[in-house]
Amino acid sequence: MSTFLSIIIPAHNEESRLPGTLDQVFHFLGGQPFSSEVIVVENGSTDRTYKIARDYAERNPNLRVFQNDRRGKGLAVRRGMEEARGEYVFLCDADLSMPVEEIAKFFPPQLQNVDVAIASREAPGAIRYNEPYYRHFTGRVFNTLIRLLVLPALQDTQCGFKCIRADVARDISRYQTLTGWAFDVELLYIARHHGYQIVEIPIHWYFNADSKISILRDSLRMFLDLLLIRRNKRRGLYDPKP
Repeated sequence: MSTFLSIIIPAHNEESRLPGTLDQVFHFLGGQPFSSEVIVVENGSTDRTYKIARDYAERNPNLRVFQNDRRGKGLAVRRGMEEARGEYVFLCDADLSMPVEEIAKFFPPQLQNVDVAIASREAPGAIRYNEPYYRHFTGRVFNTLIRLLVLPALQDTQCGFKCIRADVARDISRYQTLTGWAFDVELLYIARHHGYQIVEIPIHWYFNADSKISILRDSLRMFLDLLLIRRNKRRGLYDPKP
């Protein structure tokens, strides 16, 4: 029997948040009519994330756990996409800042005939909760750079919840070069470059004060990654290959 949905959770030093997130995800999946699996990819943690995930998997046969020695969210996501068995692959941040019930918005029957669906905090109908003004402002500045340099028209590429049809995920992940925070901008660029449809899904999103993003350090790193994506484009690294 084939699996309909694979939920991939990259996890770096998530020992405190991961159990609650897995509880919510499995509670949601338990009420759905489709088959599913959850994949946790631990990457370079210095805490008990991997052990906690393995212990949870012993009680839940639909949870598979993998470990990457190297740190990098992009690496963890790529590993998860390689291991996924579902017809649809859903990328899910470990903080679960989007209500778990909204996962159903991203694939059939609620959403039909879409290659890539991304959660958006900017699309009409989206609501942000408790986000400080300075975080929203810096996020909009970075998104403006993304739209100017790489992905025109997409209003929110950085929200950590995305659903990709499995055959599309297998295609675009072959061209992925980035392993850090901007990896998803690169994947979305590759998807658009290959002619796949991308839609933004408005969500309710709750600010998490424990976010691991450093505004100054990571914003500079992401900007440099945008320049690298443009360079890769000029070199033809993203051009479809047989």
